[in-house]
Amino acid sequence: MLKGIAFYKEGEHVHEYLLIKSVTKGLASNGKPFLTIMLQDKTGDIESKLWGSTPEDESNYVPGVVVLAEGDVTTFRGRNQFKIRTIRPASDHDPINKADLVMAAPLSIDELNEKITQYLFEIKNPVIQRLTRALLKKHHHDFFEYPAAVSIHHNFLSGLAYHVCCMLDMAKAVVNLYPEIDKDLLYAGIIIHDMGKLEELSGVTATSYTLTGNLLGHISIMIDKIGKIADELGIGDKEEVLLLQHMVLSHHENPEWGSPKPPLFKEAEILHILDDMDAKINVMTRAVRKTRPGEFSERIFAMNNRSLYRPSFDTNDLEETSQHIHEDNTN
Repeated sequence: MLKGIAFYKEGEHVHEYLLIKSVTKGLASNGKPFLTIMLQDKTGDIESKLWGSTPEDESNYVPGVVVLAEGDVTTFRGRNQFKIRTIRPASDHDPINKADLVMAAPLSIDELNEKITQYLFEIKNPVIQRLTRALLKKHHHDFFEYPAAVSIHHNFLSGLAYHVCCMLDMAKAVVNLYPEIDKDLLYAGIIIHDMGKLEELSGVTATSYTLTGNLLGHISIMIDKIGKIADELGIGDKEEVLLLQHMVLSHHENPEWGSPKPPLFKEAEILHILDDMDAKINVMTRAVRKTRPGEFSERIFAMNNRSLYRPSFDTNDLEETSQHIHEDNTN
């Protein structure tokens, strides 16, 4: 793959193999049906419309299908869209590398597993250690493969574990700066805070919300799981269990974001701050990465529909200039 869908700009022509991430049916103002198809590769995704769709189209173009699509990039309300000229399902004879079509964390599953295991060893409180270790063991395979969300942040292969690793690294710096923070509570809360998404979400590719996810949500799911595992371990009456449940319950902070209680002790508040920070950094980085220097990004829903400016100087250019200056001074 030469470029990647995230890096195409308005007016550019696209002829690429892409993976269908999601499909929504609709009716145009003239009464004719159309499909809103979200297409992706490993660099990102883009929305497209298939106007005048047929029942055959609805059967052919479903989440998880690879297509060969040709068209042009346009913009609508500050966001890139793909105007389809031609589209067809890929065949077995097409030269497709599926690794090019699935976004993935920058660290491998083995690397993520090693990092989280190291942090788990640093938890000294026996109740917190046993509970966290048991939860991670029970959901080990999915934990290291699932995304962290359908569309907002870390919505890629191993996104959940990568989100947790980033938060743990930030937490380590915070604990070093403020040693009165309970490291055990904070590390454990970070590891388990989004584990309910393993039931809330459908899987790795063409991710959607499950029935349980839609009706309960990952926070409610995880509160129940913590209680059940704690009872199985014979530690259900320990205060540490209640504190971890509260950390999960409050990590979105506000009722409109899914938390019925705000954080009521400092480790819970820090968990919320680190979670919010890492999610926003991921969202901003991906938006700015596909924006030309000196221009504004497309509008970002998760950032209150703000557009972010990318400074006109390029960091890579500065690094190259700095290297030349260093070489000149040493000659």
